[in-house]
Amino acid sequence: MALTLHHHPFASYCWKALIALDEREVAFRPVLVETEEDWNQLAGLYPMKKMPVLIDEEAGRTIYESSIVIEYLDRFGEAPPMIPADPDQALLARLRDRIFDSYVMNPMQKIVLDHLRPEEERDGFGVEEARQDLERAYDYLNELLDEGWAAGPEFSIADCSAAPSLHYARAVHRWDEGRLSNLTGYFDRLMNRPSVSRVVDKARPFRDHFPPGWPDYVD
Repeated sequence: MALTLHHHPFASYCWKALIALDEREVAFRPVLVETEEDWNQLAGLYPMKKMPVLIDEEAGRTIYESSIVIEYLDRFGEAPPMIPADPDQALLARLRDRIFDSYVMNPMQKIVLDHLRPEEERDGFGVEEARQDLERAYDYLNELLDEGWAAGPEFSIADCSAAPSLHYARAVHRWDEGRLSNLTGYFDRLMNRPSVSRVVDKARPFRDHFPPGWPDYVD
């Protein structure tokens, strides 16, 4: 098989690539990154030791950083591209991808990772700041989102980013679902997208490893 993906099914940034692979119906060989040996192998591919990493064996290329992996995957498969063909739509899709990664995913991870610290080393100020960032992002996204997808009428890289961002952020800092009805409606559509629901299902067995504990209200 020409493509190999080093990833973990519970890792938020890996979800982005997994959703794109599903949408594009691209076959790949999955390599789970879990043990110390796996991480050492990953470091040999990408010294930053970040997942996902995509290996294109036929082209002799190693692709890393989730957004770049998604853009690279547009070379494969027959489904509509994750980066729209229209230049203006492509710019919007990339922008919304950045918004979800920077202002939803990043503060979510700050809250999650704080639970891995010893009690005496917890960063209460930083966590509160992250929660405020999420509140600000939720309000902004509620204004941006309507009946379509994150960057227009077609599913795109922006939605690949939105799925893990919102899924995990909701698990650590739930938004007001009644007040933010546009965000809630979009999230429901996103979770019902077959490519997204399949990724969610594959991640379920690992929920016991979620540092803050998995909340009952997140399906």
